[in-house]
Amino acid sequence: LSLHDALPILALKDADRRKDEFLATLSHELRNPLAPICNAVELLESAQAHPEISQQACEVLKRQLAHLVRLIDDLLEVSRITRGKLQLRKERIELTLAIHSAIEATRPLIDAAGHELTVTLPSGPILLDADSTRLSQVFSNLLNNAAKYAEKPGHIWLTAQTEGEQARISVRDTGIGIAPEHLSHIFEMFSQAIPALERSQGGLGIGLALVRGLVDLHGGKIAARSDGPGLGSEFIVHLPLAAHRSPSDSADRFPDPQRSSPQLAKSRILVVDDNRDTTATLAMLLERTGHDVHVAYDGLEAVHAVSAFQPHVVLLDIGLPKMNGFEVAQRIRQDLDGRPMALVAVSGWGQQEDRRRAIEAGFDHHLTKPVDISRLLQLLASMHPPAERST
Repeated sequence: LSLHDALPILALKDADRRKDEFLATLSHELRNPLAPICNAVELLESAQAHPEISQQACEVLKRQLAHLVRLIDDLLEVSRITRGKLQLRKERIELTLAIHSAIEATRPLIDAAGHELTVTLPSGPILLDADSTRLSQVFSNLLNNAAKYAEKPGHIWLTAQTEGEQARISVRDTGIGIAPEHLSHIFEMFSQAIPALERSQGGLGIGLALVRGLVDLHGGKIAARSDGPGLGSEFIVHLPLAAHRSPSDSADRFPDPQRSSPQLAKSRILVVDDNRDTTATLAMLLERTGHDVHVAYDGLEAVHAVSAFQPHVVLLDIGLPKMNGFEVAQRIRQDLDGRPMALVAVSGWGQQEDRRRAIEAGFDHHLTKPVDISRLLQLLASMHPPAERST
């Protein structure tokens, strides 16, 4: 067998090896948060008279659940990118807003590791036509990597500037560095610069693949630099600047948040989910914010509850017994006869096709589980319940 013929076979074996390591790492990473979650639940059950212990247990639950959500989100995002299903919601944004959002998201990890973060930003605005949420995801992933792989305490530098018609963003650290043989495939799926069993920091080996995919979708480029193991790393992102617009155009893109924030109004809300823990906890959260809440556990019960309770808003799961959420939404719209009512799909199915089906079935909004409560409250605040009918 010639070397030319052997190369494809070796590449396949290497890809298969990285896939097997990824699956083993995925199992490890998903199981890791379960231990502190179980411990925290035990503490909550035994700490009724100790508010400090209860608070610490709740903080553990928040951190570990956020970690699980991030793992799942990263897996889904990479899947959407590789299948060409991810769509950006581009608008005129200021680059530093996405950077500050990323810093805010990763600051706890950076501080916990004792790292020093130096941020250098230009005095003037850098305008991009981009998806702010996705760009924040890019920079938070890079900062997260730097925080995990920098020696403790270490130093992380984030700088942003313009180069011609592009924005240049650099994230540099004093971390473990990257060996020359790994630089060429550091952005590939399942790529790990360090074998899974030798790493204590965690990670699936998909973060940088996700970053590259999101940067590519923005028409940009990303590159990695390192002088070798132990000598730190630098990741450089280039993004195209926005086409020229007048100052008044850009001002319209940044409305005053004080003017645009709606006031929270009390609503009658029907929560429908066959998972009783979900309905109970969500109902309690909504009742604490002043809403009147009723719950239902299957599709048929939901239809009857709408008629009896006459909610302003229905938070409706899709996968339900007796009638699924799409069927319930269509039935409600038929029975309403034009009366106002907001239908919000709350589902674990979050692909673009699922959102399209939800809108076609009569939903006004689609939220993916686990729902960000602050986002849900903002959505409810934007819905002004109709005036009460006279009886």
